[in-house]
Amino acid sequence: MPVETVKLTGKPVVEHLRGNIKARVAELKERNIVPTILIIRVGNKEDDVFYERSILKNCSLLGIEGRVKELPKNVSMGELIKIIEDANDDENIHGIMMFRPLPEHLNQKEILEKINPKKDIDGMTPVNLEKIFEGDDSGFSPCTPKAVIEMLKYYDIPLQGSNVVVAGRSQVVGKPLAMLLLKENATVTICHSKTKNMSSITSKADVVVAAIGKAKFMGEEYFTKSSIVIDVGVNDDGNGKICGDVDYDNTFGKVKALSPPTGGVGTITTTILLEQAVKACEMLAAE
Repeated sequence: MPVETVKLTGKPVVEHLRGNIKARVAELKERNIVPTILIIRVGNKEDDVFYERSILKNCSLLGIEGRVKELPKNVSMGELIKIIEDANDDENIHGIMMFRPLPEHLNQKEILEKINPKKDIDGMTPVNLEKIFEGDDSGFSPCTPKAVIEMLKYYDIPLQGSNVVVAGRSQVVGKPLAMLLLKENATVTICHSKTKNMSSITSKADVVVAAIGKAKFMGEEYFTKSSIVIDVGVNDDGNGKICGDVDYDNTFGKVKALSPPTGGVGTITTTILLEQAVKACEMLAAE
């Protein structure tokens, strides 16, 4: 029997967050401070350029200044590190965001370590990742895990005491998200591509976050009619269209709530990035 599934869209969450950001930006501007971010892009990948445009569009909506440093794909380690160090030293730049993965000739780990953690609005430096594991709010979270938490909170989905399964163990989503959920007093299980009988685990959970990175990997058998499902996956469905990690068409109507592959968590991520830019600006201004 079909279930009346709640569609968990990102737009109302974004509108809610924007109101808070705009108020904080206005307060900073009264002190003649304009929150400013530097986007560093190596090469010209279509996905990166698309996301960059989205960031800049949102910057203009929120009164944040967005600058772009576009670098050739063959940029040297020395050149890239110099640009990062200059941005670290520039008092007028409050946040640094660098597209990843970087070309293979660049040592990504070493480069991320060069970003000032106080300006790491993407939450990927070792210092900020360590703070997540310590439950320290003074750092910055990776934007997608934070977007998941904001979506769950906005829709009043209880986390305290809930059983939450995170399907995926990446450093970008799965692991930090598990830590953020623990901070909300959820009981967290992490599954991954090598987990045996994953559907038997996910079907017992109150909330399932799909971040496995495989197109339509999770079908209706992974859930029950009481499941709340957040789909973080962004995949090509083979026909040039975007799909999630959940088989959306066959799952919608069979679970309690489900976020769509487009217009879901991804729409919140950019707003989180800029909210963290404002936080960085406030913290640096207070020093």
